[in-house]
Amino acid sequence: MAILLPQQFYALDASVGKSYYENLAGGTNASITVNNFGTAPVDLVVTRVNASVITYMIPAGNSLTLSVDLLLVAALLTTPSGASTGTIQIATSDF
Repeated sequence: MAILLPQQFYALDASVGKSYYENLAGGTNASITVNNFGTAPVDLVVTRVNASVITYMIPAGNSLTLSVDLLLVAALLTTPSGASTGTIQIATSDF
């Protein structure tokens, strides 16, 4: 069964990071969707159980959806080039 968490809006200044999901009790399978409405890129930082930290750069005016196994933390990090705004939504499930 999937659990769709509320959509969260972000407005981050340049060189700022913020965590939007944390499950430090062993991780959960999840789908992450990030929409970047800003004029600067934003990085999605994904931490999983027994895996390397992966960073995805989402250019201005673009979006990214991905599914991951055993998600621990999903965070956004802006680049020094500028602030960014948009949305992030996470759905957890047992797929």
